[in-house]
Amino acid sequence: MKPADFRPDHFLWEFDEGVATITLNRPERKNPLTFESYAELRDAFRALVYARDVKAVVIAGAGGNFSSGGDVFEIIGPLTEMDMTGLLDFTRMTGDLVKAMRACPQPIIAALDGICVGAGAILAMASDIRLATPRTRTAFLFTRVGLAGCDMGACAILPRIIGQGRASELLFTGRVMNAEEGERWGFHNRLVDAEALLDEARGLAAELAGGPTFAHGITKTQLNTEWAVSLETAIEMEAQAQAICMRTADFRRAFEAFAEKRHPLFEGN
Repeated sequence: MKPADFRPDHFLWEFDEGVATITLNRPERKNPLTFESYAELRDAFRALVYARDVKAVVIAGAGGNFSSGGDVFEIIGPLTEMDMTGLLDFTRMTGDLVKAMRACPQPIIAALDGICVGAGAILAMASDIRLATPRTRTAFLFTRVGLAGCDMGACAILPRIIGQGRASELLFTGRVMNAEEGERWGFHNRLVDAEALLDEARGLAAELAGGPTFAHGITKTQLNTEWAVSLETAIEMEAQAQAICMRTADFRRAFEAFAEKRHPLFEGN
């Protein structure tokens, strides 16, 4: 995928100096997801594995909200008429979106504002860093529509962000987590004014894009894969990963810059 040429049908795409911005763009409905937008987002994040020009990603919503989750009439209604084969195809497809987000090497920064519920909350959860505004309201509301809280990896990922007890409460009750609570619990990295949200997210993304992006990809891989291994295995995995990074030109560039008392210019190799 050439970032400058990418033209999605179901969300907005901007690319500037290594930072891609994905904007969910159905503001009149608070940016719900459809069968098609799920699949296109999944395919976009999969393609980012090979998009070396993209160094970091921002995902946001248009019109003062992040996302209201799966569209009631375009997704939930049709799901009530599907057989088990069709339902499993759908749930595996939505789970594949989270897999694609976790597997792409670029750090993903979610810029959260207003409503962030259902699958929207999952997109935020699957991101690496979350910035929010004081008016952000997040809810994993699957139980409110008669479903389990274990949707798209929520029972695996959310406890690792906010802890087992807090995740259990949100997933069982489906209640809203306000912005201050989200920051206190560690779901939000920080709160920023709504007017500054996108600039803050892009600024952080640009900072990461200017860093050793190959090494960032290694960090993301290790954050994902070390969940399910022993400490001994994790330390060995990190030893091998760090040795690989020590063979990069960026590692030498950093040393030479330090020796010359200047800021390193990383190139991602």
